[in-house]
Amino acid sequence: MGETIVIMGGGVVGLSCAFELQKRGHQVIVLEIGRCGGQASGAAAGMLAPYSENVEGPDDFFRLCRESLRLYPSWRDEVRQVSGQKFEYTESGSLYIAYHEADRLALEGRRLWQSEHGSSGIVLEGDELFGQEPKLSREVKAALYTPEESHVYAPDYVQALEQACRLTGVRIFEQLGQVTVEDWRENLALTALDGRSFTGDRLVVCSGAWAKELEDVFDIRIPVYPIRGQICAYEAEIKPVRHMVFCNQGYLVAKANGTLVCGASEDVAGFDTTVTERGIERLRKWNKQAFPFLAEQEPFHRWAGLRPSTQDGFPLLGPLPESSGRIIMAAGHYRNGILLSPVTAQAVADYIETGSRLPAFAPERFSY
Repeated sequence: MGETIVIMGGGVVGLSCAFELQKRGHQVIVLEIGRCGGQASGAAAGMLAPYSENVEGPDDFFRLCRESLRLYPSWRDEVRQVSGQKFEYTESGSLYIAYHEADRLALEGRRLWQSEHGSSGIVLEGDELFGQEPKLSREVKAALYTPEESHVYAPDYVQALEQACRLTGVRIFEQLGQVTVEDWRENLALTALDGRSFTGDRLVVCSGAWAKELEDVFDIRIPVYPIRGQICAYEAEIKPVRHMVFCNQGYLVAKANGTLVCGASEDVAGFDTTVTERGIERLRKWNKQAFPFLAEQEPFHRWAGLRPSTQDGFPLLGPLPESSGRIIMAAGHYRNGILLSPVTAQAVADYIETGSRLPAFAPERFSY
């Protein structure tokens, strides 16, 4: 007989954990203060790019991201099959571009260590590069091409996850406004703003940038902070960019719905999701340098999301100390929530069933 698991947060991480746990025979309840996928998950560009997003070296976070990418094809198939809904999953590969010879040498160094960790990437330049990406600026000297990287259309993916959860028996409660943890030391009890109460055997905290609000409840530091990411999109009926294209200023990715997404400026603005001219202009300045045709175009859509950042850049993943395994954190995924959704779901479910942990991501590393 499975346990009753309560999940705080109906974003991509919360829904993924719910889906995995329900599949394994547990009874899962998801509590969402707004709408499922209404925060960072729905605003994400959906890139599955552990090699392009991790440029320094193969640390524990990179390994977690790479493992999640490995899990994605079977995870994608299962979510599609159970939900009955398709979502874009494009195996486009990526290009990380460089404008100077010194940067080209850095690309080669990155290629070398990444080749030891599953990448078949190569450094392209000249005709070979522009044959792969014809509209790329001729100021670009070289690019690291990584065929393994891909992307999903995040809103449809999250919607399919939600449907898969519902169809497997997950109980989802939305528009709760606020959820309060009334008790967790002896028994697990939570209440919503409208007075409804919820109980269970364990609580999984997947509340993203809002996880810090539980510091006083659990008497532990939860250093998760919102970082505003602003994004814009261009109309692009004929796919003008063939790959995900990265540089040290941001990324461009063409979606199957005829849009070209550019992101993401980053700034500290608390929980303010206002789109600013300064943030969008920062994107436009570098994207037209990379693709000159964008200088003549105006983005038709602009939006912002709050990325849950931690003090050291690693997510909080595992049980809280002194909770007897009753409280499990799965928060602070920053800009990789979509990518890390399958591996996070697996890690949470594995802990509940076997007690296995990932020490590098243990929440107690920030204990008072």
